Amino acid sequence: MKAFILDRYGKTTGLRMGDLPEPKVGEDDVLVQIHAASVNVLDSKIRNGDFKLILPYRLPLVLGNDLAGVVVRVGAKVRRFKPGDEVYAKTDSTRIGAFAEMIAINEDAVAHKPKTLSMEEAASLPLVALTAWQVLVERAKLKRGQKVLIHAGSGGVGTVAIQLAKHLGAFVATTTSAANADWVKRLGADVVIDYAKQDFEQVLQGYDVVLNSLGADVLEKSLSVLKPGGKLISISGPPDPAFANEIGASWLMRQMVRLLSHSIRTKAKRRGVNYSFLFMTPSGDQLRELGSLIDSGAIRPVIDQTFAFSSTNEAMAYVDKGRAKGKVVVKIR
Repeated sequence: MKAFILDRYGKTTGLRMGDLPEPKVGEDDVLVQIHAASVNVLDSKIRNGDFKLILPYRLPLVLGNDLAGVVVRVGAKVRRFKPGDEVYAKTDSTRIGAFAEMIAINEDAVAHKPKTLSMEEAASLPLVALTAWQVLVERAKLKRGQKVLIHAGSGGVGTVAIQLAKHLGAFVATTTSAANADWVKRLGADVVIDYAKQDFEQVLQGYDVVLNSLGADVLEKSLSVLKPGGKLISISGPPDPAFANEIGASWLMRQMVRLLSHSIRTKAKRRGVNYSFLFMTPSGDQLRELGSLIDSGAIRPVIDQTFAFSSTNEAMAYVDKGRAKGKVVVKIR
């Protein structure tokens, strides 16, 4: 099968097109013929080597974290899927590889594709939709009438998180550029902060939840908009001790994580709020719930550009610019 392969880490490293054997299918796996995959900031960070300590991949490596396609074969213990099923999925972090023609995935990470979506639209959603769900529903337990600040509202996670938060009945504020203000309002944002002209921490107050996907300066400022007992949940770091324990990190790694997050955890405690880091995990069950919301129209995909499979490097370069409005997708079939 054809695949785009990473041979070495580096910010300027390109992927090469190559031939690889068809993936082996375990007894709990489904083999999926990939029709489309999305390109995420996570792919860039893995390529750059940012996660070498947390996710020690063996090179060469096929990148790609979410996809849509058709099941072509199932393992002996698989019961929920059969050949011919249209599916979408977020790969397990230890078995990525969606920039390829085929992939084997544990059935627990897979769900039937929402009926109302094309393959490209479905491929754009798993990683960002699961992230939004796990932050707002699982971690924050966001309730009707609560106030949530979602940073980078025009990005992949932001576009879905705004829609999900509105579906949950929350009051939503977001940060974005002036050019995207009307657009994110149409997605459901109640308050839009132009980050180039306004300091969000001077405008917003009394919020229950902040979803952070930006840098350390924004992270610290976000503490000031939360009311006592509020929750600051970051998907961009720093990782916290709870995360280190979840992944079974070594003693040395746990100490490093504790030091990295000490400052923000201490400042959060002083303000009477909670800080936590979330690294999204695959879940076919959650994708099924999200699929119902998608088919009902409560959440719709937002795609900035679609690239041909042969242009995967160009798609990666476009994501690296940080200007995508929604998601970037690679059409494989």
